[in-house]
Amino acid sequence: MQRAAVRVLRGARSPPVRPCPVRLCPVRPCPVRLCPVRPCPVRTPPVRERSAVAGSPPLGLLYERHGEPAAVVQLKDLEVPKLGDSDVHVKMLAAPINPADINMIQGTYPILSPLPAVGGNEGVGEVLEVGPRVMALKPGDWVIPADAGLGDSVIQNAANSGVGQAVIQIARASGIKTINVVRDRPDLPKLVERLMALGADYIVTEEMLRKPEMKDIFKSIPRPRLALNCVGGKSTTDMLRHLQPKGTMVTYGGMAKQPVTVPVSAFIFRDVRLRGFWMTQWRKQHAQDQESVAGMMDTLCQLIRRGQLTAPACTQVPLQEYRAALDASMKPFISSKQILVL
Repeated sequence: MQRAAVRVLRGARSPPVRPCPVRLCPVRPCPVRLCPVRPCPVRTPPVRERSAVAGSPPLGLLYERHGEPAAVVQLKDLEVPKLGDSDVHVKMLAAPINPADINMIQGTYPILSPLPAVGGNEGVGEVLEVGPRVMALKPGDWVIPADAGLGDSVIQNAANSGVGQAVIQIARASGIKTINVVRDRPDLPKLVERLMALGADYIVTEEMLRKPEMKDIFKSIPRPRLALNCVGGKSTTDMLRHLQPKGTMVTYGGMAKQPVTVPVSAFIFRDVRLRGFWMTQWRKQHAQDQESVAGMMDTLCQLIRRGQLTAPACTQVPLQEYRAALDASMKPFISSKQILVL
């Protein structure tokens, strides 16, 4: 059960959940911060909860201390909170395991939930009951948590991630070329085939970033004005070298757990810009700018409805097998998002 603000997916009922690679949907202001949208498959987030059904207690993946997820996360019965006048009881249907969720359980994320805590921040749920003052929702609605110009080309690392796959598709729909960096791996040809099917223009390994052959790419497309980094370390330094002068690198993750190192010459002679992006802070800054957020989300959901933005590769795992899902989400070379199905 969640008492937090949610957004409703109108018309969505009981078909199988197929999470999509965006975290939010179109919004419209309403008294309880619940926003109607037209049906679209929405990227599910990991709030591991299940509402009481026929008297059964809800289940949650609870951790009472920080540590390695497989060691500290336990599947437990949770107490159902009393329904207030403006509250909504939600049965969670599915939720992915994201890197940030792992870091929060480990205790290494910048923001940590008070302990004990239920793991996860995203999800798709079904409304079971609403308080008497809730007008924007009704039982049976599907919901997600409310807190859920690029130039001619973009370069990004971790291109096989959920974010990376979304970037490929959004850029393709916008007429922007993508240069996609992945780690070398045994199944590289299969990965290349999958990303090309999504609309990737160029796929290179981290080793290829350092080779002279990279210049051949820029005979066909301009150098990117934007680099998206969620890895850090040498991969980031090598990717930065291919930016246009005055280009911008946005760092939104650090999966390699290594610092971003920038040559002095990149600042002096090419005037590159380094920025950071943190979804939590972005939401706070845009909390009062619902019109702009609604416009952006409308655009994304239009892409989804037209089939131009689809879900990343997902593996659906029953909630009771959460340990296997946690282990799989932390393995190298995994391109499939682990989705806990409740």
